[in-house]
Amino acid sequence: MQLTSELLLAAYMHGFFPMPHPETEEICWLNPDPRAIIPLDGFHCSRSLLRTLRHVPFEIAINSDFAGVLEGCADRSETWLNAEMKAMYTKLHLEGHAHSFEVWLEGKLVGGTYGLAIGGVFFAESKFHRVTDASKVAIFYLTEHLRDRGFLLLEVQFLTPHLKTLGAIEIPSSRYIETLKQAVLRPTRFTPLRIKPVWQNKATP
Repeated sequence: MQLTSELLLAAYMHGFFPMPHPETEEICWLNPDPRAIIPLDGFHCSRSLLRTLRHVPFEIAINSDFAGVLEGCADRSETWLNAEMKAMYTKLHLEGHAHSFEVWLEGKLVGGTYGLAIGGVFFAESKFHRVTDASKVAIFYLTEHLRDRGFLLLEVQFLTPHLKTLGAIEIPSSRYIETLKQAVLRPTRFTPLRIKPVWQNKATP
């Protein structure tokens, strides 16, 4: 089956996402039950992450280096982000559907995440870091941004120990699909912008 933007967007809107088979690289369509989400009012900011946010002069940007975020997410010993998947998400980015949320330090891309925005849903696909806490910082600012923009749902596919420390939870697939149906119809805009860090000049906890 040929991957097209229309097919992919329809799949996400109905609860499915693509993943290549680890041996054959054939595209499989997953709809896990339960499904992992991060409630937009439920991000857990640990004391160590709060110190990082306050004292490390990160800069946060959206869509300034989508290709760099893709490469960062794929740069690991085992990855599902093969050439076909990267080309697919790059096409969706150029069409305005896929977005990168980046963490910069001293002019270098040190972490980030990317995913698709449809209506009031952000489907987070992957994340990476090159310095301590950079991927956590990306998710922190992503949840802040989504809430400010009126989004209803941040989907993260599977619950991992790392995501659980950030407040991710699992919900039944039936509940996820019902929430998804409402959220994709919500009029929102994932506007590119540069975000001024808000924690730097605050006192140490």
